[in-house]
Amino acid sequence: MTTLPTTASALVDPLRADPALLPGVKADGIDPRAVGPYRLPGAERKELLSRVEKLQSCLRGAGYAAGVTEAASGRPSLVMTGDSSIQQKAGEVCGVYVLDDPTPTEKRALDRLNALVGGCLTRQHLGPVHIGLSFAPAGNGDEAVQRCVDTARREQLAPYVAPPVLLFVATPTGSAEPGFRLSSANSARVAGVAALVLVLTVAVTVTVGTRLVRPLRALTDAARHPTQQHQRVPVTTNDEIGHLAAAFNDLAERRERVEVQRKAMVSDVAHELRTPLSTIRSWLEAAQDGLATSDDAFVASLLEEALLLQHIVDDLQHLAQADAGRLRLHPEPLRLRELLDQAAAAHRGRAETAGVTLTTRVEDTPTLHADPVRLRQALGNLLSNALRHTPPGGTVTLSCRRAGDQVVIEVADTGTGITAGELPHVFDRFWRADKSRSRQTGGSGLGLAIVRQLTEAHGGTVSVTSTPHRRTVFTLRLPHASGQEATRAGR
Repeated sequence: MTTLPTTASALVDPLRADPALLPGVKADGIDPRAVGPYRLPGAERKELLSRVEKLQSCLRGAGYAAGVTEAASGRPSLVMTGDSSIQQKAGEVCGVYVLDDPTPTEKRALDRLNALVGGCLTRQHLGPVHIGLSFAPAGNGDEAVQRCVDTARREQLAPYVAPPVLLFVATPTGSAEPGFRLSSANSARVAGVAALVLVLTVAVTVTVGTRLVRPLRALTDAARHPTQQHQRVPVTTNDEIGHLAAAFNDLAERRERVEVQRKAMVSDVAHELRTPLSTIRSWLEAAQDGLATSDDAFVASLLEEALLLQHIVDDLQHLAQADAGRLRLHPEPLRLRELLDQAAAAHRGRAETAGVTLTTRVEDTPTLHADPVRLRQALGNLLSNALRHTPPGGTVTLSCRRAGDQVVIEVADTGTGITAGELPHVFDRFWRADKSRSRQTGGSGLGLAIVRQLTEAHGGTVSVTSTPHRRTVFTLRLPHASGQEATRAGR
């Protein structure tokens, strides 16, 4: 028995072939002869061949030369000579392109392949693509998508091909067959070339290393002292080091913005809490000094300030829960007509007091799978905001409708409106369009931020459009109940 060499000379794998060694293999390395489930049965092959021969006769009758070739799967196809314009004209005359439609066997195999590709894309959070007989992702040449296609093809073809094998090349005595032999002169030449390459490598390494040390030192110093006024580093090159320096500067800039936002938020929170606390303290000190009488009005005033303080704390707690991913939802089937009627009824008394007309409008009675408490909270914040900024005689309309696979809820008012420069900041925390407004007219600046968090927690989006002094519309777009059920079934 011949003893095999310790090292294999090559790996023979039809699913990972070398395009340089095997003609016809594409960049994916899959041998075109590995067809697996795409091999056509006799009936389908005979049907396609009949259609090809008819088209060939048609083309020859029209004066075009065409031959017939057969792929490894048994699919026949026409081969035409001439430029693309001639082929296009011939296709229009005889309908050559109908041959591209997959047969039932190919369709079943493609459905399985698309399912495998879809699973890979979903795991990598990539959009869906469709794979046809060309095995190329339609309209998407992304490298990650192509890797999913190649992996799915190998998984689909693996049961139909032989497993990979190692190829050993040996002499009759069992020793490994040498690839080549060198003479003394050639060995000296190889040694000289290797020495020259080594010298050049050392020289290039020293030169490149010297150029790299300076920016790397600057990055190191900046990273070791991150608190020194958000230090920036110079970007002097357009290579990986330059990109790293630019990324570091961008990170420092974002950190600086976050620090500014954090300080502003702490200041805003302190300001919002200071006013009710100061009022409560003033009333209590007045009562202690005998300047105020502890009657019903006194208690009601303190209770109002305490409730305002609790409302601000509750809003901050909701936002903190949403930021930490701990916002709990308890979804259930909802009829939006009932939900909108409840939200409008809760604010109708305030609307009548303010002299504002509050109406609801529901189309198609859409349904949702959502948390009724959280959704009413979002609608309540929008209605409170609309009523606060609508003058007497104005109108506030709460409406909903179905738009494709979404449910659209709108809160429209004819109030003061929002300027174009202020629209991007509407959902920021503690933001007010009029900085001089009091808390009684301006709110705490947290309501719309909570609306955005609650809407996104339901898988939806919220947006706003406004024409100053004419009309403002806040729009919630939430997935329809049927779409949500389909999503859960797919999971």
